Amino acid sequence: MALITEYTVTAEPDRCLVEVYDSDAYLQDSAALEAAREQVVAGNGYHLYLHSLQPAIGVDVIIRVWDEPQSPPTHCEGSVPVTIESTTACLVINQLTFGPAGTMDLPRPGVYEGIAWWTGRHATLDYYNRALVELAERPDTGNLEHVWRNNPTPERYVLDLHYARESSPDDEDAA
Repeated sequence: MALITEYTVTAEPDRCLVEVYDSDAYLQDSAALEAAREQVVAGNGYHLYLHSLQPAIGVDVIIRVWDEPQSPPTHCEGSVPVTIESTTACLVINQLTFGPAGTMDLPRPGVYEGIAWWTGRHATLDYYNRALVELAERPDTGNLEHVWRNNPTPERYVLDLHYARESSPDDEDAA
C-alpha cells in the first residue's frame, strides 16, 4: 500500500465547520452540513463537511491518496466512510467566512472513496474553553491569536482516499 500524494493545510473552523469540495461544486448542501453535526464528517458526493466542536482554533486537514483502501488507525477518536467526486481533479479546503485555506490537486479526476478519521476534537474544545476563562479572568495573559496557536493537542481531520472509478456523465450533470 503506497501513498500517492498528501496535502496538509490548517483551516479555521468558522461556525465550527470546514468544507472540502471539488472546485466546480461550490454550492453548499444544508442536509450534508446538518449530518456532519451528528457524524463529525458527512457529505453529498461533491462536498464533505468537517464539524469541529469549537469555532476559532485552526484545525489540520490532511488529505492523502493511496493506491488501495486504508483502515483508520487505532488511536483515532472516530471515523466514517466517505466518498468525494472531483471532475476537475482539484479539491478546495474552505473556511466558511474566510474563504479557501488551500487547494489540492488529485492524481486524476474521478470518484474517490475512503475513510475520514479525526483526533484532538475534545482536547481542543477543552483548551478553547479554558483559554476563554483565563483570558476573561486575566486579559493581560497574551493576545488571543497567540493563545489559539499554542493549542497543545492539535485537532486533526484526515481523509484517507483511494481512486475508485471515473465520473459517469450522469454524475457530472448532477453537480
